[in-house]
Amino acid sequence: LNTTDNDILDPKLLMNVHEGAKMLFSHIAQKDTIYMIVDPDVDGYTSAALFINYLNAQFPGYAQNYIYYTMHDGKQHGLIESDINDVLEHNAKLVIMIDSSSNDYDLHKRLKDKDIDILVIDHHEADQVSQNACVINNQLCDYPTKSLSGVGVAYKFCSYLDELIGESHAHEFEDLVAVGVISDMMELRDFETRQLVTRGLNNLRNPYIKEIRERNAYSIDRAGGLNPFSVSFFIAPYVNATIRIGSQQEKLILFESMLDYRGYELIPSTKRGCKGQVETRVEQACRNCNNLKNKQTKARDASLDAIKFVIEDQNLLKHKVLAIRLPKELETEENLTGLIANELASEYQRPILLLNEKYDENGELVWRGSGRNYANSQIENLREWLLSSQLVDYAQGHGNAFGISIYDSEFNDFISWSDNQLKDFDFSPCYKVDFIFQGADFKGSDILKIAELKSIWGRGVEEALIAIENIHVNISNIQLLSKDRNPTLKITLNNGVDLLKFRSSEEEFEKLTSSDLGCVNINVVGKCDRNEWNGRITPQIHVEEYEIVGVKKYYF
Repeated sequence: LNTTDNDILDPKLLMNVHEGAKMLFSHIAQKDTIYMIVDPDVDGYTSAALFINYLNAQFPGYAQNYIYYTMHDGKQHGLIESDINDVLEHNAKLVIMIDSSSNDYDLHKRLKDKDIDILVIDHHEADQVSQNACVINNQLCDYPTKSLSGVGVAYKFCSYLDELIGESHAHEFEDLVAVGVISDMMELRDFETRQLVTRGLNNLRNPYIKEIRERNAYSIDRAGGLNPFSVSFFIAPYVNATIRIGSQQEKLILFESMLDYRGYELIPSTKRGCKGQVETRVEQACRNCNNLKNKQTKARDASLDAIKFVIEDQNLLKHKVLAIRLPKELETEENLTGLIANELASEYQRPILLLNEKYDENGELVWRGSGRNYANSQIENLREWLLSSQLVDYAQGHGNAFGISIYDSEFNDFISWSDNQLKDFDFSPCYKVDFIFQGADFKGSDILKIAELKSIWGRGVEEALIAIENIHVNISNIQLLSKDRNPTLKITLNNGVDLLKFRSSEEEFEKLTSSDLGCVNINVVGKCDRNEWNGRITPQIHVEEYEIVGVKKYYF
């Protein structure tokens, strides 16, 4: 709650920072070309932008003329085969990989054999430290703060460069650190990470972050201002949409809008009806991001409708794991598969495998796609559980969000195995709550106190959940608002607290008002909020889930 600058650690605690600084300064002194690959996620974009902005602040002539940056066509992370030739074509003498490449051992060696230096600034785990690259990685040394993402490690390295040069430029880019760390879903319990996020969100300087914050000001302000929640919902998704489905040109414009010396440059306008006019690069980037996010949402929704038909048509819900095999004609875009799998896991409340039809080099049918666990699942690590079957080709990534491959010849055996393993498994959501109240026997002021903590919620400090047991619902304290579109149930307790259930229906309303004289008793799990209207503040609880536990015919 009260971190300070004293919680920001000495960058010299990171391994190889001195060696990395010597390597970098040597190439700058010789005016060698630096080759950088921008990793395809928010952390990758913000970390590369931070590093280039820092070098531009220290060595503007060099940064703008000797750094070549590029990005892969798809979502490939780290070095790939084609990068070797690209590096040679640009006559680069130093390759800098930020937020990736700790485990690209073979390609490191191939570059090193050609007298090309490699500087890796990363936070991903690896089996060992590469022998052919200078690796600065908080996971591969004794650095205490493991929750810094790639942009955080890049910031620490730049802070060390500041110490050597006697300048103070790294702090100018802490807004990039905050957005990158939050977007990469890093733990926010570590004091150093929390302090850097707090400082960054309180001092916006980056062209893109300032512009996208302004364009989404209404939503961000309603979410309590800039905080981990609002960044996750109203900044990060716009960058992600561009990375997933944008053209190479749109990705480049987005990345360059994060560069201080390029963001406000005038470029030909692409706005409808503005042919021949100019606009700033950051204006175009933000408009592109909004359009691509809308396009992504439409593509996602169209795919969801088709997938739900497959689920129903093939009666897939009879199985414990919802494994959906999509034929070629229903194939989801590779960059959207994980996003759609998340939606399905949330809706069906069970493990999801969303699989596209593929063929291996021998022509054998294999199903490949994304695996996702659902929130509040009692399977703690879905990826490890799947691997224990020894029937999947691979499952690579995080514990509950990963890429997966299953050969068709093994598929039926896998389904039988999973059904048997989970035959007594209860897929009902399991909520771990912070408070349990009875009926209306609690104070609205307690709800407001919890709601005021909105700025601290984040990964590792999840938003507080409360449970209220034995709530009496009758026709006098329940309303159905906005009946035509996105109906909302509102239940008002006699202590002045409003319970709101979004995406409701008239059927749900009728179920909770089954008798004019009676009442329905429910238990509720939800999150705390506040509503301000005409100077009056009302405590609210946004209902996550509820259950009917009883019905009384008469209630007086």
